[in-house]
This record gives sequence, structure tokens and C-alpha cells, in this order.
Amino acid sequence: MIARYAYSHRLLHWLVAGLVVCSLASGMTLGWLGFENLVERFGKATTDLLYQYHKTFGLLILGLMTLRLIIRLVKGKPAYAEPLPTFNRIASSIVHTLLYLLLFTMPILGWLATDIGNFPVEFFDANLPGLIPKDQALSESLYAWHGRVGWAILVLALIHISAALYHWRIRRDGVMQRMSLFQRRDS
Repeated sequence: MIARYAYSHRLLHWLVAGLVVCSLASGMTLGWLGFENLVERFGKATTDLLYQYHKTFGLLILGLMTLRLIIRLVKGKPAYAEPLPTFNRIASSIVHTLLYLLLFTMPILGWLATDIGNFPVEFFDANLPGLIPKDQALSESLYAWHGRVGWAILVLALIHISAALYHWRIRRDGVMQRMSLFQRRDS
């Protein structure tokens, strides 16, 4: 029997993964096309909706990652069915730690950049109150870092997915089952 993460942790993993995909896709679209080009191509209402949901996804990721960290600290991490080789164990630890760190950093940078830039910080249809004095130069710098962190998350996520596929399809060592939402049935 393979030891698995708590169901709540597994569910949060997949919710965050889906939100990260949506957030990165919307963020890259916003970054590549920019506000004016988006308005020209899709109209102001669609552009505003894209910004609104990008911000909402970020705040959801921040909240869900906070829950995930709490659950991880309370419930712990299950042991591997087979001990990982040293390189794999160290690489896994580095990638997971960086992903956790950056999945907290990214939405915080976005929130700060938005608030400092005097733009609305939206969570679905609600605007959160502004908390920080406005500073356009600092806002632009924070947005630049927000974008860099997004690229770093993309690279780390691709490494993470590649390693998961390696364990699932090549090593077949049960590592994927630890985070699977579904119980594998052996016949």
C-alpha cells in the first residue's frame, strides 16, 4: 500500500495546479498583448474581465497555498514506498520548496504592484481596499518581478510535471499515487 498525502492536501494540490495554469495563461496574454492591444482586439469589457479573473486567480492561489501549507505542517508528508536516490530526493526537495515559495511570492507581488499602481485589487466582483501609498515607479518594478516569478514558476512546474511523468510511466514506483485524487485499484 502506497502512503498518500491527506485528501485535503491532494485536492488543494490539483485546485492550485488548475489555477496556476489559468493564471499563467491569462498573465502571459496580458503581458504579451498589453492593455491597449487587448482592448483593440477583444473590447474593454473582455479585457477588464481578463484582468479581474487574473487577479482573482492570484488571490485564490494565495489563500489555497496558505491552507496547503497549514495542512502540510499539521498532517506531514508521507514516506515514499521506495526511498528515492539521493539526487532525486535533493532535486525534489529544491523544486517543491521553490514552488511553495514562489506560489506565495507571485500573488503577493501582483497584489502589491496593483495596489501601489493605483489599480483595483479585485476578488471576483469585489474591490479590496487600497492599503499602500501610490508609487508608479515601484509598481512597474514589482510588475516586472511578478512577470519574472511567473516564468520561474512555469519552468519549475514543467520540471515537476516531467519528474511526475518519469515516476509514473518509467520508474512506476508509486510516487504519482501519493498525490492522485483517485485510489488505484489493482486487479
